[in-house]
Amino acid sequence: MTQSARYHHGDLHDTLLQEANTLLNEQGVEGLSLRKLAERAGVSRTAPYHHFRDKNALLCALATRAFAQLDELIQRQLEITGAHPDIQAFVIEYLRFATENPEQYELMFGRTLWKSGEPTPELKKVAYRSFRHYAEGLSALLQGRLPKGTDPLRVAQASWATIHGLCRLTIDGIYVDRQDMEAVSQQAVALIMAALTPAKSD
Repeated sequence: MTQSARYHHGDLHDTLLQEANTLLNEQGVEGLSLRKLAERAGVSRTAPYHHFRDKNALLCALATRAFAQLDELIQRQLEITGAHPDIQAFVIEYLRFATENPEQYELMFGRTLWKSGEPTPELKKVAYRSFRHYAEGLSALLQGRLPKGTDPLRVAQASWATIHGLCRLTIDGIYVDRQDMEAVSQQAVALIMAALTPAKSD
């Protein structure tokens, strides 16, 4: 019995994603190909094409899986922890997720899929869902704190952009000390929260 014959259909799909994730970590997007994936998984060169139409589809599947992990992080920190989730703890965990998975994070938010490639409906769905969960969780946290006329969606977009910028500074090597970045993130959260505190009336 060949190695490929030992896989069930679903098992091979998961195995290919796991091996592709390993290749992504080792060689980046440029070094990942369906041919290399087949060799790594020990299957025929055509086997991956039964699960992924082309490299773009494979990359989208990897990004979809990573977004699902991020969505779980968001829900755990901002929705499941109760009425008063810790926004600082969320930022630190988000920063840790990005810096421990730099290739995946680059794939999730980079131009490879969103500008140069073709994001699949599944990828769009989970990506937009993760932001919606973030916006909803943040809105609940900030209820009663927003100055009159403030758009909660814009607050969510601006704060996410701030967090994303912190992640990029670390991933790109501009800041390499995690403790420094966590201190910067604490300051960023403090500034955001201070800006959202309604001014006291005279």
